[in-house]
Amino acid sequence: MDKRERSTIFRERVEQAMTRAGLSRSALARETGVDRSTIGQILSGDDARLPNAQLAADAAQALGVSTDWLLGLTERPEQPGDLIDLAMSMTEAGRSVADTQIFDWYREASGYKIRYVPAKLPHVLMTEDVLRWEYAEFLGRTPDQAIASMRERIDWITSGPSDHEIAVPLHEMEAFAEGSGYWQGLDPKIRKQQLDRLANLTEEHYPSLRVFLYDAHHVFSAPVTIFGPLLAVLYVGRFYLAFREGRRVKSLTKHFDWLVREAAIDARQASKHFRTLAARIVI
Repeated sequence: MDKRERSTIFRERVEQAMTRAGLSRSALARETGVDRSTIGQILSGDDARLPNAQLAADAAQALGVSTDWLLGLTERPEQPGDLIDLAMSMTEAGRSVADTQIFDWYREASGYKIRYVPAKLPHVLMTEDVLRWEYAEFLGRTPDQAIASMRERIDWITSGPSDHEIAVPLHEMEAFAEGSGYWQGLDPKIRKQQLDRLANLTEEHYPSLRVFLYDAHHVFSAPVTIFGPLLAVLYVGRFYLAFREGRRVKSLTKHFDWLVREAAIDARQASKHFRTLAARIVI
């Protein structure tokens, strides 16, 4: 880019930012500590004049934009700190079946494919009995209302306009079927009903719902949900780390697709596998 082209971009973007900020030339001159005539010369368009680095930086600060954007080095006007906030945010994760933040993200991505690696079993496919067992301490004084609210959301997710791909580690399903580890103490009847539900849902809703089972001895993933091209969210316990920057979302999408390619059990065989696990449970 030559000097004349860059000066034209600088002039046009300063004028755009001034209009957006409601600043006149005089006000911008005061904010940057220069004469009004200096601002006038820069914005006149009579020559290919560019400001010095100090004035460019002061103008960007006064206008709430980045110096790089004013000079045509980027198409994003946000300042560096604002860009970081837009690219990644941290949201507190509610330990509840009625987590409104997750459901808001689902609705935002309506129509896009949802890719999901759960922390344990996919909560969107849980039976009410499993939900009650897992979240009993966090349902408050009206567990029936909380469960009903969550069921409404689960129904919306499973019957909505988005396709879902879910990747679950094999050992998690084995532990659930055995009632070991995290699932120790959960009634065998409830575990069998849950596995039957998984078998029925993956059979009935395929291919809009595809569940893959991967062997954690060979591949691994932290809990993550990818909401189409818009957003990728990592679950770290107390918080969600939400990424909106395109390259980060694409990287996590490729990670999920890798899990699917390396899956030990394909989505076409998932229903059969769940029925096999259910048949092993003695009630």
